[in-house]
Parts: sequence; structure tokens; C-alpha cells
Amino acid sequence: MKTVAVVGARPQFIKAAVVSRALSERCPDVHEVLVHTGQHYDANMSDVFFDELEIPRPDYNLGIGGGTHGQNTGRMIAGIEEVLLKETPDWVLVYGDTDSTLAGALAAVKLHLPIAHVEAGLRSFDRRMPEEVNRVLTDHVSDLLCTPTDAATRNLANEGIAGPQVVQTGDVMYDAARYYAAKAAAQSTVLERLQLTPGNYVLTTVHRAANTDDPERLRRILEGLARSPLVVVWPLHPRARQQLVSHGLRIPPSVMAIEPVGYLDMTMLEANACLIATDSGGVQKEAYFHRVPCLTLRSETEWVELVSTGWNVLVPSLVADLGQEVSRARIKPAEHPELFGTGDAGGHVVRLLKACHPTAPRSR
Repeated sequence: MKTVAVVGARPQFIKAAVVSRALSERCPDVHEVLVHTGQHYDANMSDVFFDELEIPRPDYNLGIGGGTHGQNTGRMIAGIEEVLLKETPDWVLVYGDTDSTLAGALAAVKLHLPIAHVEAGLRSFDRRMPEEVNRVLTDHVSDLLCTPTDAATRNLANEGIAGPQVVQTGDVMYDAARYYAAKAAAQSTVLERLQLTPGNYVLTTVHRAANTDDPERLRRILEGLARSPLVVVWPLHPRARQQLVSHGLRIPPSVMAIEPVGYLDMTMLEANACLIATDSGGVQKEAYFHRVPCLTLRSETEWVELVSTGWNVLVPSLVADLGQEVSRARIKPAEHPELFGTGDAGGHVVRLLKACHPTAPRSR
């Protein structure tokens, strides 16, 4: 059996690493081909992840990035289609909800190749988000839908997608958090380099267009961060850096802006923060994995379970008194339900790929 996995952004590298490791350990006869679209083309956003997560270098790097959503998606479809025609895989694996996800799914469905969507069923119910459009369309053309949570499975059922092709596997990012925690603790020196004391800083990440492209919204976020009673550590996404310059905005002196960090350093920063403020779906989950309270800088989230537990609070624009949120964060919710499986989602995905191995191309 041969699989082609399409990745392009940091969260997808993490998810693919889990499935790739499960494939190599449990199915050494399966040949995996890795395609990197180049959506994250900065070395700090891409190369370091392959090194730290011990992912084999991509078999194909399409080098596509830096354009608009439409430009990137169109070029990705053409590049991925060329790879699929050459490799003729039994399965095409796509992860999450980026432009690379949708491009991989569309290229595969046009060639009648079976698609497995890992992290299917997520919904924010906000079609203004490019990610929402990507995941809805990908789900509706996929042959195997691996959902991470109860809510994701229900979302698909509500859209008429049900049956044996929908399997709740748990979350592969939870696998990664468990697997790499010890490695991060042993190898990362980020706390020492930044002179941070565990539990005495706020970690923030901001990259979504809704927050960075609107100068007034970005200004309010900066003002909110400036009110933190603790130092704020901000690994700056290239989009945020570019928009700060474009809008003529300055980072407050109390905010420690740093270059993007690798997965192990980010794991340590998340695990030892007092509070995390983010607009990232992946970081919301990782905050929960590490039992760190989270403020989500959005009016909605695809991870509704996190809000219902009290570990995550939606804050469309940062509250006037971030000190109040820091005080609240020091009193963590009493319950921490197991929402994302048992830590073997990657193994579950691999078993499904083998069990559902198609014998012939499917007509659509």
C-alpha cells in the first residue's frame, strides 16, 4: 500500500509526524510519500519542525507560498495533481483545515483517489474564516473521516455525513503532546534563554487575518497585552510582523517579541505559562493538554468543548484588565475531562487505512 500525505503548515507537520511514526512502527510495508506545499516557507516555520519531530524530509517540496488564498490553492492543486499522477497512491492523507488541506483533497477527488481527512468534523460556523470553508469542503469529498472529538462527529452527522466512513479516532495532536513532552523537557532551553520563571509569564500567539489585517483590532490586542501584570512572550508569526509594520503599530515594551520557535520550545513555553492568549486552534488545544487556562482572541472557536470545560474563554478583543484574567488563571477549573482520546489516535488512523484499503478506484 502507498499513501501520499499533503502538508504545508506547522500544525500539519505535527499531525503528520504522529501518523508517519505509527505507519513506520506498525506497517513497515506501507510506502509513505510526503508532499510539502511550501505554505509555510520560512525556515523557522517549517524546517525546524521536520528536524525536531524526526519527520523524513519531504519527497516533494512544491515551494508554493506568499500569495493570496486563491492563488496559493490553485497552484497547489496543479502541483499536487502532478505528484498524484506520478505516484498513484492508494490513499491521499490530508490534515486539518489549511489551503494545503483543501488543495490536496480537490486534486485527489478529481483523480478518483480515496481521501482520508485527519481532524475531520470541526466547525466554527463562521464562513468568513478561510479555514472553515477549507474543512467543510474537504469533509464533503473525503472517503474516510477521522474525527477527534464527540462534537466533531456530531457536526458531520448534522450535515448528513455518517456511517462507517466516519470514525472517532481521538486527536493526533494529543498523541504528539504526550510523546514529545519528555523530549522537550530534556532538550529545550527556551526558558533559560529568555530568563523566564515557570508560571510567571503570559504566552500569546496572533496570526489570523481577522486580527492582524484590521489595524484597530490589532491595536486593541496590543493595548490589552500591555496591561498584563506579567511579562508577555510573543513568538511573532510572519503575518503579524508584516501587518504591525504596515499599520504603523509598535509592540509594547512589556511584551517580549521573539522569532517563531520550534515545536519543542513552544511546548515548553506553553506548559510553563500562567495563561495563554491565542487565536490559533492548535494552541488552544495544546493549552488544554498542558492544563494551562486559555483566552481565545476570537468570537468563536471550533473547539467548543474547551469553552464548556471552563479552561478556554472567548475574548474577541482583550479585556481592559488582563490582570483579572491572570488572577483567574491561577485558580484552574477543578475538572479536566479526557476530551481527545487516549493518546493513540495515530495508531487508530493507521489501522483504518489498512482495514479500509480500497481495491479499486472509486467512481464519484
